[in-house]
Amino acid sequence: MVSSIESSVGTERKVVTEIPGPKSQALHERRKLSVSAGLTNGFPIYIERGEGAILLDVDGNHILDLGSGIAVTTIGHAVPELVDAVSAQVAAFTHTCFMVTPYESYIAVCEELAAVTPGTHAKTSALFNSGSEAVENAVKIARLATGRQAIVVFDHAYHGRTNLTMALTAKNMPYKDRFGPFAPEIYRVPMSYPFIDGLSGADAAARAIKMIETQVGANNVAALLIEPIQGEGGFIVPAEGFLPALSEWTTQNGALFIADEIQSGFCRTGDWFAVDHEGVIPDIVTTAKGLAGGMPLAAVTGRAEIMNAVHEGGLGGTYGGNPVAAVAALATIKTMRNRNLVGRARELEKIMLTSLKSLQQDVAIIGEVRGRGAMIAIELVQPGTKTPNAAAAKSIVSYCNKNGVIALACGTYGNVIRLLPPLVITDEQLNDGLSVLVAAVRAAG
Repeated sequence: MVSSIESSVGTERKVVTEIPGPKSQALHERRKLSVSAGLTNGFPIYIERGEGAILLDVDGNHILDLGSGIAVTTIGHAVPELVDAVSAQVAAFTHTCFMVTPYESYIAVCEELAAVTPGTHAKTSALFNSGSEAVENAVKIARLATGRQAIVVFDHAYHGRTNLTMALTAKNMPYKDRFGPFAPEIYRVPMSYPFIDGLSGADAAARAIKMIETQVGANNVAALLIEPIQGEGGFIVPAEGFLPALSEWTTQNGALFIADEIQSGFCRTGDWFAVDHEGVIPDIVTTAKGLAGGMPLAAVTGRAEIMNAVHEGGLGGTYGGNPVAAVAALATIKTMRNRNLVGRARELEKIMLTSLKSLQQDVAIIGEVRGRGAMIAIELVQPGTKTPNAAAAKSIVSYCNKNGVIALACGTYGNVIRLLPPLVITDEQLNDGLSVLVAAVRAAG
């Protein structure tokens, strides 16, 4: 059992004002005058502190966090090991640029990534600032290493907001609308979506492979890029056998298998990585989010011969692998091991699935409950159909937020509620959050 950290923030959800409260509302008015309207807030409360699974807003409300900053604060807020490591590094030095004068922590992060990512083969890594950067560099590396251009991606995928990663991302609004033209040589094929298509993993893979071979050409494919469990697209868990079949196809055809584990990685799914569930060993893995406990850090980790094929100076970035973020990653990975957060994610899965599948029996708007570990979702539909019910999702998120629980929506059609609690959340906290969610779903349904 992992206990949430005791502190002045407390360990219980507590609503003391309307949400958002008057101080948050005042800050939001200031925000409108100085922050681009292109940036939105799902939950316009302003945070003052956070510890464990609790966030304290400026009005004194104690908010239960079931979102982890979109799968970032996996080890919780203000973890002492992370705070100590970052504080010491800030006092030592904050930046030199690894490409100018290097430092040990960058190397140590790459060593840890080689140890925890799937496979026992020799691996090297390069560090960056964000998930989008990691994906973009993975594509660069794949194209250079294979001498090919085509990148295959999937329906419902989300890979980022840069020009190249917008091309890789499936959903138009709000990510892509009128931001083009986008990077070329990107080809999209159907994802395994068991709730919708009812196909086995083998049949869904065969469908995708047929499209690749007939519309792209196997010899043109540099890489197949996929989220092992899709994130923004709706926490879509492919049918068993889908990922292994695609991985085998890439091996047979000289293409690379890139696993985008940016949202699903680092203990989140009850394994270190989501591909571990079926023993898939990618050629390249992209990571970010949970890697450094809230500090901006991302990585591309791959087979040494692929990563080292890049010419000197071909990879880099001024802030990539910043020393403060690097020590945060080392503290985060150490905490995951010491607290057995892989095991804790599996415990949280049982609690969430038990509660939500029981609710599904009573509420007709729940089409499916799915996910692994602490990456669980409910897909909302019009009763008796598989038609997306985005209005219900919006209502549920609003209800949860007003009652001091952070809940997030996602999905191509905006009809999925996703749960991403910090893995240090206690059973009591999680059950409290679920009680609010259950009430919200019943009110909507």
